[in-house]
Amino acid sequence: MASAEDIANAVNRYLELVASGSADEIAALYADDATVEDPVGGAEVHIGRNAIHGFYKKIENLPRETELLALRVAGHEAAFMFAITLGAGEGRIRIEPIDVMAFNAEGKITTMKAYWSPTDVTPLS
Repeated sequence: MASAEDIANAVNRYLELVASGSADEIAALYADDATVEDPVGGAEVHIGRNAIHGFYKKIENLPRETELLALRVAGHEAAFMFAITLGAGEGRIRIEPIDVMAFNAEGKITTMKAYWSPTDVTPLS
């Protein structure tokens, strides 16, 4: 089982890659049969590393940055609130989701659920 420190490190690496990494690098953090639901209840569930890669490919060429706001690790799961800013100039937006991830014994993400809605999106100018 991955330790709490391993999971915290994986979350920080995830946020680092979401801010500046490629879809390949982000997808490599996931187990082969992992799932991503982002946002919960509002999007299709991406199943498997190839589908997850496609999900992150959409932001790969956008200017973006992330900021960890809170992190809790319990057992083999982590819940964390963060901010992601996407875009450049007057088209920038800031989203503040709460993500919940489960990890396998190797420290790979097995599930990721992002909890946010349009009320968590702020246009920036």
